[in-house]
Amino acid sequence: MGVSSLTQYPCSRTFSLNLLLLGITMAPQRPCTIAYLRVSTSEQDVTKNQADILMLAHRKHLGHVQFVEETVSSRVPWRRRKIAQVLDTLHAGDTLVVSELSRLGRSMLEGMEIIAMATQKGLHLHAVKGDWQLDGSMHSTIIAMAFAMAAEMERDLISQRTREALRAKKAAGVQLGRPRGPGKRKLDPYQLEIEALLGNGSTQKFIAKRYGTTAGNLHNWLKKRGIKRAKG
Repeated sequence: MGVSSLTQYPCSRTFSLNLLLLGITMAPQRPCTIAYLRVSTSEQDVTKNQADILMLAHRKHLGHVQFVEETVSSRVPWRRRKIAQVLDTLHAGDTLVVSELSRLGRSMLEGMEIIAMATQKGLHLHAVKGDWQLDGSMHSTIIAMAFAMAAEMERDLISQRTREALRAKKAAGVQLGRPRGPGKRKLDPYQLEIEALLGNGSTQKFIAKRYGTTAGNLHNWLKKRGIKRAKG
């Protein structure tokens, strides 16, 4: 399914309003469903998220889904991202779907601000992860706060553990930083650092980008050396 531009947004009521001003009546427009997909890097694949959202839409009879995608860091305030345009365009009765609530904003405050706006506008909000939906009840609002808080804490803990691991490796004399030259072998001097990153929750895509290689090369390098993500 292709990504539709907001300039061609099918939920816009401008056309209907123009007809109304001309005295031409139309049948009421059906509520629409927008799926917002945000990734931090161009290397991240949203195909699985799209499939999960389509399955949820089918199961909950949400109708046709229009996808709005953007590649932007979560550090960018949500009002400067496409989610702000989506919220501004949606009307009461429309539906917004995300893969998980943490995709809305990096912090709990941002997430709750967006949820509050959706509530005020009378929107239906669904998150695939946790099969959560905003229905105006206190229960759904509390769950939304818990999801947002958990996601924020998880990001902070991963970042903190990674920094601590890197400081320890640096103190032990391990060379840190971006290696030079192509090929898989360039990763060998940084094996301890990569193991630390994996052990502290970093994704292979993040590590591959950090060291100037591809996710495929990194995967093969890890497999050849028998390195696995730490459990627990």
